[in-house]
Amino acid sequence: MPTSPAGRYYLQVPGPTVVPDRVLKAMAMPMLDHRGPTFANMAAGITQDLKPLFKTKQPVLIFPSSGTGAWQSAFSNTLSSGDTVLIAEVGQFSALWVANAKDMGLNVIEIPGDWRSGIDANKIEEALKADSEGKIKAVLATHNETSTGVTSDIPAIRKAMDAAGHDAMLFVDTISSLLATDYQHDAWGVDVAICGSQKGFMLPPGLSFIALSDRAQKEYGTGNLPRGYFDWAPVITATENGLYPYTPPVSLFYGLREAINVINEEGLDNMFARHARLAKATRAAVAAWGFEIQSTVESQHSNAVTAIRMPDGVSADAFRGVALEHFDISLGGGLGKVADKVFRIGHLGYQNDLSVMGAIAGVEMALGIAGIKHEKGGVLAAMDSLSADKSA
Repeated sequence: MPTSPAGRYYLQVPGPTVVPDRVLKAMAMPMLDHRGPTFANMAAGITQDLKPLFKTKQPVLIFPSSGTGAWQSAFSNTLSSGDTVLIAEVGQFSALWVANAKDMGLNVIEIPGDWRSGIDANKIEEALKADSEGKIKAVLATHNETSTGVTSDIPAIRKAMDAAGHDAMLFVDTISSLLATDYQHDAWGVDVAICGSQKGFMLPPGLSFIALSDRAQKEYGTGNLPRGYFDWAPVITATENGLYPYTPPVSLFYGLREAINVINEEGLDNMFARHARLAKATRAAVAAWGFEIQSTVESQHSNAVTAIRMPDGVSADAFRGVALEHFDISLGGGLGKVADKVFRIGHLGYQNDLSVMGAIAGVEMALGIAGIKHEKGGVLAAMDSLSADKSA
């Protein structure tokens, strides 16, 4: 029999993530005039405070959209119809970025991947060296592939681009990596980075962020794609004066102000360490159960999410249904090529040792109820991992 839904609902998908109570309370503030000085001062301050989170001195823009809108904005402000972009397809979200580029009228060169490892920088270098006519205008890289739990090495990609002597720009999707894994926009030579509010920022969906480079700003307006809603120029101005060219989502800005306060109080290095510790404990549980994780390269294991492969012939989606029904826990499903083959435990955002331990306990109990063959001891393995890290 299903248990009562009384108690805490466990949201263990890798986005949207849990929103802290103090952020929820901030968003409940009364509405105010988005053209008045109170909002303008708050918004201008926010855009300055976003820069250290991306580790950049360049503008960070805010658009009312999901990350998909930020993808489109990156293209529309820098490229022309028929331009060529290069992307390594390492999971569902890089595949969706390909689809977005094609919808925008771009020519896409894809480097196929196995969906179990990250971007191969050597293949990026080979493709750029083969482009003797310089047709490739941008390299698109997904920093953390949410569908597979794999994190790619962005500095290695920039090094490969430099070694190829190619002039392409570097666009990076940091949607599920930022604030869980170190990201250094300026030092890594990224031209456009995109992110969303619903993951490491611990906010509801609805805001996207775009960090620029000096070169990206120089490329602005050189292409012929329509910019419209996603035009950078008026939003760059808004980073200074807080006055947006459309009605901004005031409540989300209130929440963002408080979320940045939460982030700064913990500190970036502490956030990275916490996410790494929770991810390590989750992988310890998976190993104890006798399952594989989707990511096969240890150095590429994600801090944000762990994708777990089900035994052959076992439906991951059916198992997720059992976990939700009996323990009120939402686990991430498999996407694209791994649909119904993996389930995902998110440990991103406002998570601590006990919240992740609760999720792991729910998964282990659900495996037993679902009759899925596994070894016991995942909970203990995760506890031992967390205890060891705490005492180190």
